[in-house]
Amino acid sequence: VQLQASGGGLVHPGGSLRLSCEASGFTLIYHAVGWFRQAPGKEREGLSCINIGDGSTYYSDSVKGRFTISRDKDKKMVYLDLNGLKPEDTAVYYCARRWMTGLSTTVWEYDYWGQGTLVTVSS
Repeated sequence: VQLQASGGGLVHPGGSLRLSCEASGFTLIYHAVGWFRQAPGKEREGLSCINIGDGSTYYSDSVKGRFTISRDKDKKMVYLDLNGLKPEDTAVYYCARRWMTGLSTTVWEYDYWGQGTLVTVSS
């Protein structure tokens, strides 16, 4: 099982980024995939997740209306579109596989993690 996150970078406040998560080594439709972030000195925070099979989604209050999660089952990709970025969104962003389907971003329910991609929001 592998997850590879990419797409991070430096962006100005108000800007946008698309993060990508390439998944391999497992049958995606039996799982959810989530996005998390961790800022320096803070705990890992769950942002959003998607059931790969039916495409249902969940967002935390901190990103609802600004971030959008989506998936391409054929390409085995999960995306997180970040819009209206703020300096407080600066963090390392991770994608992870939930042990089964389900709309939850509880960290311990995720068994495989990508390596993270850094998003820096600064003027």
